[in-house]
This record gives sequence, structure tokens and C-alpha cells, in this order.
Amino acid sequence: MWTEQNNKLDRTFKFKNFIDAFTFMTKVAFIAEKMNHHPYWTNIYNIVTISLSTHDAGDVITVKDRKLASEIDKIYNGNKGLLKKN
Repeated sequence: MWTEQNNKLDRTFKFKNFIDAFTFMTKVAFIAEKMNHHPYWTNIYNIVTISLSTHDAGDVITVKDRKLASEIDKIYNGNKGLLKKN
């Protein structure tokens, strides 16, 4: 579940192992690049922590952040989101 604090959307994701965490991050990277909206994130072994805010809007939460959060959730839940072919 995403939480709002300090003008950011934050969420921590836990995976079975490092490979699963890194695979998730790679999928998120493709979406972020497509949306031209890039997260602040950290990875330690099987844990990925993501913070979203819009730098161009003064580091506050915008629609861009909520859209990216939604796509990240789809990836985490096994759906390819924007990567899905039409």
C-alpha cells in the first residue's frame, strides 16, 4: 500500500530473492522511461523501496506520481501494465 508523507508517495516491496527484486526494478524502469517520470528508489537484497514525487512541480505529489504508482502496482501484482502489447 502506498503511503503519503512529506509530499511523496512511498511504498516498500518485498520479494523472494534479489533476482526477483531486480527483475521488478527492470520492469519499472521501462515504464518510468516510457512515462518520462523516474522514481527515487533503493534496493537491498530482496527489498525495493520507492518514493515518488514530481520534481518539476516542486517535489510534490501529482497525477504523474499516482499514474506511475498504479503501473508499479500492476507490475508487482503480475500484470505488465503499460508494457502490455495492444
